[in-house]
Parts: sequence; structure tokens; C-alpha cells
Amino acid sequence: MSRAERLLDLIQILRRHRRPVSGRSLAEELGISLRTLYRDIATLQGQGARIDGEPGVGYVLRPGFLLPPLMFSEEEIEALVLGSRWVAERGDHRLGSAARNALAKIAAVLPADLRDDLDGSTLLVGPGEPIAAGDADLATIRQAIRTERKLAIAYRDGAASESRRTIWPFALGFFDKARVVVAWCELRQAIRHFRTDRILALTPTEDRYPRRRQALLKDWREAEGIRPQRI
Repeated sequence: MSRAERLLDLIQILRRHRRPVSGRSLAEELGISLRTLYRDIATLQGQGARIDGEPGVGYVLRPGFLLPPLMFSEEEIEALVLGSRWVAERGDHRLGSAARNALAKIAAVLPADLRDDLDGSTLLVGPGEPIAAGDADLATIRQAIRTERKLAIAYRDGAASESRRTIWPFALGFFDKARVVVAWCELRQAIRHFRTDRILALTPTEDRYPRRRQALLKDWREAEGIRPQRI
């Protein structure tokens, strides 16, 4: 691995961590010595990267640092292509369009050889069953999650019982045959899962729910025994 590639990897690792990470952990992940890591940190700081911290305390990358040219490894390109193709095929219409647009923007700024790798990727997404029911509501649900707003819904459960509920949506799961809203339900006073194809009516409200969505997500993960997904 060249030093330039190592510096890029170091930036990416720091971007994954929102809290300070120890120099020893960074060095182990990169396969380098602590002394080399300290030199690399100093080099990045000299190039304008806002890396706060010091030896023995930990390091964190502050927002605002942009890498000059956009570079990806072969595996990273394959991951981007496969993920975008999956979203384009399995997501709702607006997400699918956004995935295709994002991939086109990435391709526009890649060097020619990497652009060829992206265009020629042979990783394909197999056909799946279309999920039309509930598709029109997904943009509204995503907006409610982003703004932490309550939703009023009419819902029919698996036993065909209908109810009206006010929910605090904080996550949306995409599965091969269903899409599921994870939300706090005021009626049940607990976190519940709602399939979008069983939502009979949905009305957004201007009421913010009283807890932050990240706190609700944390509680749900702990209750379900799910480890956080890092990006």
C-alpha cells in the first residue's frame, strides 16, 4: 500500500467514527506502527484536515475536510454499484431514482480507469417480487423520520383487525417482500413494527415527538439485540 493510499484509508476510518478513537486502534486497523500513525496524522493536519486529539487521548475528524480527487478501490466500486442497483430495483420510485442519480454523479468525477470499472461492473441484482402496496407513502414516512414528526395512521394487522394509531416513526426497513416502519406506538405504549402494505391511510402531522429518533433507535436495537450498522 502506498503512503497516499494509506492516508486516504486513515481519513475514511476517522470519518466512520463520530467519537475520538485511540491511536493504537487506528494503527492496528491500518497495519502500521504508532510512530507512523502519528506522522500520518501530522501530514493530514498539515494538508488542512481538522483532526483533533493527541497521543494517549484519541483522534476525531471534524466536518469540512474534502479529499481532492475521488478515489475508490475495486471492492468499494463494486459495493457502490451493487448497493445502488439494489436500491434502484427494491426501493420505492424516488429512492430508486436517487440511487441512479448518485451513481451518475460519482461516475462523473472518477478518473477514466475507475469509471470504466464502475460502468463494467458484473455484479447484478436478481429479479424480485414487486412491492407496489404502500409505495406512495414511503416518501412521507421518510420525511417524518427525518423531521421527527408524528404520523396518524389507519392500520390493518395480520389478523385483519383495523385500528387508528399515532406513531413516532424512527426507522424504515426494506425487505425482499415487505417494507416495515419501526415506530413508537402511542396506543400500545411500546415500539411496534408496521408493514407499509397494511397501512390503510396515513396523515402527517406537525407534532414533533418528544424523544430524538437516535434514542428510540438505540432502545430498539438494544431490545432486539441488533448491533449498530456502521458506514
